[in-house]
Amino acid sequence: MKPLFVLLTVFLISNLVIRQYKGDIDYYLAGKIALAATLLFTSLGHLIYTKGMVLMLPDFIPLKKEIIYVTGLLEVMGAFGLFIPSLSRLTGMLLIVFFILILPTNIYANMRHLNYETATFDGKGPGYLWFRIPFQLLLIGWTYYFALR
Repeated sequence: MKPLFVLLTVFLISNLVIRQYKGDIDYYLAGKIALAATLLFTSLGHLIYTKGMVLMLPDFIPLKKEIIYVTGLLEVMGAFGLFIPSLSRLTGMLLIVFFILILPTNIYANMRHLNYETATFDGKGPGYLWFRIPFQLLLIGWTYYFALR
């Protein structure tokens, strides 16, 4: 829920600031700024909630902590890559792939009632997927619209 709040709030604020400085609204720039802010926000979770995020990965996967750190770094790189003209389109495509690839870990974590913030198994459970899956689809659509069009 927090990343959705970041995405929408930054999108609205970005549009207001852009309009103030450019005299017109630039939805594409505001959409990229909002996506980048969301990626930077979620990347912080990889550092702050590492222990809980490690539990999102099935037991058979090795190097869990390293994977968590690398995926956080990928989110940071994606946030910046959106603004490099020669990399923006490729970054958008790779972010869509990334969002698709991390969805199973979110499903796995919710099926186990994982609360990644506390690294306990008292989370919201499968019901949270009614928010999480549509949000993941929103991120994919948002990335397509603002980074690939």
